[in-house]
Amino acid sequence: MHCLFIDLAPMNTEAQNTTHTYENDSCCSTNKKTHNHADHNHDHGDHGGGFKTYIPGIFSFVMLVTGIALDYFEVAFFKEYIRLVWYIVAYIPVGFPVMKEGWESIRNGDFFTEFLLMTLATIGAFALGEYPEGVAVMLFYAVGELFQHAAVDKAKGNIKALLDVRPNEALVFRKNAFTAVDPEEVAVGEKVQVRVGEKIPLDGTLLSDQAVLNTAALTGESKPDTVKKGAQVYAGSINLEGVIELETTAAFKDSSIARILDLVQNATSRKSKTELFIRKFARVYTPIVVVLAIAVTLLPYFFVEDYVFRDWLYRALIFLVISCPCALVISIPLGYFGGLGAASRNGILFKGASFLDAMTKINTVVMDKTGTVTQGVFKIKQIENKSGFSEDELMNYLTAIEAQSTHPIATAVGEYHVQDVAFSASAVSEIAGKGLKGTVNGKTVLAGNKALMTAHHIPVPAEVDEIVESVVMVAVDTEFSGYVVLADELKADAKEAVIQIRKAGIKQVIMLSGDKDAITQQTANELGLDYAKGGLLPEDKLNEVERLQQDKTTQVAFIGDGINDAPVLATSDVGIAMGGLGSDVAIETAAIIIQTDQPSKVAQAIKIGRSTRKIVWQNIALAFGVKAIVLILGAGGLATMWEAVFADVGVAFLAILNAVRLQNMKW
Repeated sequence: MHCLFIDLAPMNTEAQNTTHTYENDSCCSTNKKTHNHADHNHDHGDHGGGFKTYIPGIFSFVMLVTGIALDYFEVAFFKEYIRLVWYIVAYIPVGFPVMKEGWESIRNGDFFTEFLLMTLATIGAFALGEYPEGVAVMLFYAVGELFQHAAVDKAKGNIKALLDVRPNEALVFRKNAFTAVDPEEVAVGEKVQVRVGEKIPLDGTLLSDQAVLNTAALTGESKPDTVKKGAQVYAGSINLEGVIELETTAAFKDSSIARILDLVQNATSRKSKTELFIRKFARVYTPIVVVLAIAVTLLPYFFVEDYVFRDWLYRALIFLVISCPCALVISIPLGYFGGLGAASRNGILFKGASFLDAMTKINTVVMDKTGTVTQGVFKIKQIENKSGFSEDELMNYLTAIEAQSTHPIATAVGEYHVQDVAFSASAVSEIAGKGLKGTVNGKTVLAGNKALMTAHHIPVPAEVDEIVESVVMVAVDTEFSGYVVLADELKADAKEAVIQIRKAGIKQVIMLSGDKDAITQQTANELGLDYAKGGLLPEDKLNEVERLQQDKTTQVAFIGDGINDAPVLATSDVGIAMGGLGSDVAIETAAIIIQTDQPSKVAQAIKIGRSTRKIVWQNIALAFGVKAIVLILGAGGLATMWEAVFADVGVAFLAILNAVRLQNMKW
C-alpha cells in the first residue's frame, strides 16, 4: 500500500493540467518531486470508481485459489515448471506495479522502501519454492492498497463539496453585453450577472432588489438566505431565485471561497507531531529491518548446530513482511485526514492536523462576546411609552428620524414595523456622541442618549439609569416621550455551547469583551460562565490571556471574530474564528474556522480532535502489538508467511477500518 498521499487539487478539474510540487511519501521516505496531474492519474486517480481497477487483483486471486486447489488435490499435470509458471502468472498483475515502484524509488535514491521489502520477501518465497505464499503476500498487499484508496476517497468526499463550489465562469458586463469569462479575470468594481441555479463567482455588493441564496457550501447552513439590495454576497453561494446582478468588491484570489479552498488544500500539509515522528521513524526503521533480516539469515550459522540456510532464510523473509511499517504510515495520516474531513463536514475547518492534536490539550476556553456568542446585531428588546401618543405613534416619530442615520442602532430601530408610515423627517442633524435632532411632521424630535436629553434640559426618569443595555430616548417638543431598549441577542445555541464545552471536560469558560462591563457581566451570568471582564481594549484581552498562560498547565483556546481579536487569536494555544461574520484578519490568524458561526461547534471541534487522536494511538498500539508478537513467533520458526501477511496487511486493514470510523461518527 502506498503511504498516504492526499492530493486535493485534482478534485478541481481546472487544476488537472497544472504542474506543482508535492511530497511523495513512501512508507520510508519523503522526496520532493514535480509531476503533472494529467500524467499522474495511474497513481492517484479515482481508485474506487472503475471496475478495471480491480481486474488485476481478481485475476491474481482466481489464479492463486485455483493453484492452491490444484496443489491440494495433487493434480498430475500441476508439477514443476507448469506450477512455477502458473504462480508467476498469478504474481505478475499484483507484483509488477510494486516492483516498478521499488525500482523508481531506487532510481530516486530511496533504497529502503516498503516496495523493496515486499519485493525481496516475495521473490525470496519463490526462490524457496513457497509460490502460494509469495503470491498471497503481494495479492493482499495490492488489495490493501485498493482499500486504502477507497478510504481516502471517502475522506475526500467530506470536503469535496467545498472544492466543487469553485465557480467556473463569470458573466461580466463589458461592451454593453454580459460576457462569460474566467472569474480570475474579473476586476474589482465590475458588474456581474448570476442566473438561477448558478454560483456567485466573486464577492460583491448586490445591485438587484433582492436575492435568495444557498450558502451551505460556505457556512454549512442549509436554510436559504434572503438578502436585500446593497448587501454583501459571497463567491460560492448559489442563486436560487431570478437573475441577479452584483458589483464585485474583491478579486477572485481574495474572495471568501478562495480563502476556504486555500485553507482546505493546505490543511493536510500541516502535519501533526505524531505524523512527523512516524515519518522519521520509518526512514530509520526500514534499513534496520533489512540489516536484521540479513542477521536472522546468517548469524544462526555460528550458533546453531543443525543450521539449515533455507529455514533461516524463510524466517528472514517472514521477518521482512511482518516488519513493513505500512499499517503505521498509512493509518496515521489517514486518521488525521479523516478527522479533518469529519470536521469539514460539520462546518469546522482545521488549518492542519497539528491543530487536531492541539485541541485535545485545551482545558480553558476564552471567548469574545459580540459576534461570537451574540449575533452582533441589535434588536429592540423593550419599548417604554411615557407620552400621550400611542406606541405606534411614538415609534413613528423615532423611526422617521432614525431613518436618516446609518448607525447599527438606527438600523435596528428602522427594522421595527409600524402601521402608519406617513411620518417624514426633515432638517435632521447628528449631534456627535449624543444622537439625532430633527423635525417630524412639524414637531421637534430628539432621539439619543441621556447626554442629549440633559443638553436640552429634558428630565430623564431614574429607572433609565438602571438599564445596562443600550437605550434610545425620545423627546417630542421638549417633552420626554419614552425610550427603547436595544440588546445584542444571544445566538440560538450559545447556552448549549457552554454546556457542551463543559461536558467536553473544559475546566473553565471565560468571557473577555470590549463591550461595557455591565453588559458583559449580564451575558456571562446568563450563560453561566466562570469569569467575565468587559471594557477591554485588544491589548487588555491579550494581557488577560497571557496571564492565564503563565500557568504552564493551562492550555487556552480563544474564540473571536473581530479585527481586535487577531492579537489574542495568534497568542492563544488555539485560536478559533467565526468564519461567517468574522473579519478577514481574524480568519487569517486563527487555527480553526467555524464556518457556521455557531459557538456550539467548538465542543464538536474538541470531540473530533480527541476522537482522532484516540484512533491514531489505537492504530499505533495495534500495529506494534501484533507485529511484535508475530515477529517473535517468526524468529522462533513458529509463524509462517500467512501469519506474516496478517501481521502486515491484515493489521493495515484493521487500522484503516478504524480510521474510517471517523467519517461515520455522530458529533
